[in-house]
Amino acid sequence: MSNQAVQILQGSAITNTYGGNIQCQGPTLTVTPYLNRTKSWGLPYEYSYPDPVYDLSDLDDNGVLDNPGDVLFYKDTRTGQKDNHNWNLGLSVQATIPLDQGLQRRCKDAVDTQIAIQKQHLANKRLDFEISRLKHCGELKMKGIRFAKNSPYEKVCRDVLVHRPVPHTHSISVTTSGTSSAHRHSQP
Repeated sequence: MSNQAVQILQGSAITNTYGGNIQCQGPTLTVTPYLNRTKSWGLPYEYSYPDPVYDLSDLDDNGVLDNPGDVLFYKDTRTGQKDNHNWNLGLSVQATIPLDQGLQRRCKDAVDTQIAIQKQHLANKRLDFEISRLKHCGELKMKGIRFAKNSPYEKVCRDVLVHRPVPHTHSISVTTSGTSSAHRHSQP
């Protein structure tokens, strides 16, 4: 007789990490299939044993054996000993559900906030990159420096336009006590 058992030891619940030290553990369902095989046998293994055949002759019919205890021969007798095989298969299912749903809700709110912060941070970095590209490409174009048309980098500054402001002038009248004069003021 053999006694077998399968024990499933649970670890911690599945944890999702979102950055900003935010970690949430949600409900989990653990499904664990198992298959066991056992084999048992007796030692020493004996397929057969010599079984004595006794002399049961009573030649004078007096009811007493003529040669009690004498073995005539030995015959092979099977022991019936055999290996035992056992297969077990099964499925262990366990559901882990947090009891405080308020903690779950607050953790999800924190996750949404953290993701929004990460997206805004990414948008800020993209804006910084585009402004830096605009500045550098514009300065280089004003100096007459550009990539060759067949360069794979020529497209980096292709969409940057440089507009040189047209200088303009206008008159400003200044009135001082009793006199008036005109000044010319120009802006680049």
